[in-house]
Amino acid sequence: MQTADVKHASFRITEHSATYSEAGLAQSRLWPKDTLCITIAANIADTALLAYEACFPDSVIGFIADSKKADPRFVKYYFDIIQRELKMVSQGAAQDNLSQEKLLSFGIACPPVEIQRKVAEVLAAYDDLIATNQRRIALLEQAARLLYREWFVHLRFPGHESVPVRDGVPEGWTRGTLDQALFLQRGFDLPNGDRLPGDVPIYASTGINGFHNEAKVSGPGVVTGRSGTLGQVHYVIEDYWPLNTSLWVKEFRRVPPLVAYFMLSELNLAQFNSGASVPTLDRKTAHQAAVLIPSTSLVEQFDQVVQPMFVQIHALSLHTAKTSKARDLLLPKLMSGQLDVSQIPLPEAEEVIT
Repeated sequence: MQTADVKHASFRITEHSATYSEAGLAQSRLWPKDTLCITIAANIADTALLAYEACFPDSVIGFIADSKKADPRFVKYYFDIIQRELKMVSQGAAQDNLSQEKLLSFGIACPPVEIQRKVAEVLAAYDDLIATNQRRIALLEQAARLLYREWFVHLRFPGHESVPVRDGVPEGWTRGTLDQALFLQRGFDLPNGDRLPGDVPIYASTGINGFHNEAKVSGPGVVTGRSGTLGQVHYVIEDYWPLNTSLWVKEFRRVPPLVAYFMLSELNLAQFNSGASVPTLDRKTAHQAAVLIPSTSLVEQFDQVVQPMFVQIHALSLHTAKTSKARDLLLPKLMSGQLDVSQIPLPEAEEVIT
């Protein structure tokens, strides 16, 4: 497990990006399930529990709880509260680093282990709901993406057997450039000081960057990075504000928003980088990228099939945001004993939107 694997895990680390051979394992250590992983370099004091046995480098410290004294979930939530303090003591001249000595100098308020378990059970129930929603979102997105590739990349769309193909192009389709299918436009300035409380999402190159009380573009829409981070594409179901570090689809000329979303995702937009020091997407070059534009009837059929999936994705995303907010409000109050844990009901599975 690398520091990035810990950072990207919401509560438990369920995926890994590298493996050891037997020779590699011999010079490392296999940590048991439920070990608390604490990052001490790169990203400081991010924590997550191992979902299965794994190894990690010296940029991660492992904590195995004494079951008579501590619940590892409780300790993980305690680190969530003191992370800011840990980052402050880790600041270095060249690179931030949280040594084991500094880590051990922090005290942890330890109520009886029975109370720790009750607090952890409540908070973990919220995290489990969040993780369930995230898995469902990922599965819905994957299903839609696989369908797009089946129809528009591999050309195995409904009724393809009876459609003549000439020079690799099915009848009714055309070879063209990206700007024939859609038109990208630079986003708009919105300094932090000008932002007002609201529910309108603000999109930067990496996704939602905050919220505002006014929309600049009506949804549904598609946004991608213009400066800084390139290659990520976002489908936006509601009205939104694209920042100037992003590009948004101003015109859906030959394809609807969802087809445009997958078309841009499959293009590998990072290849159109024109920046020397800061990655910058060259819009004019991207507009000239060769694309295969499907027939109008087929893109309409695809849109009808996948639209309900993205409506559900949006609903699950909203539910996840509300659940995260509720957990974050409970976290300090439960950990400090300000709230009686016995009075806090566990969130029900039925609360997950279906």
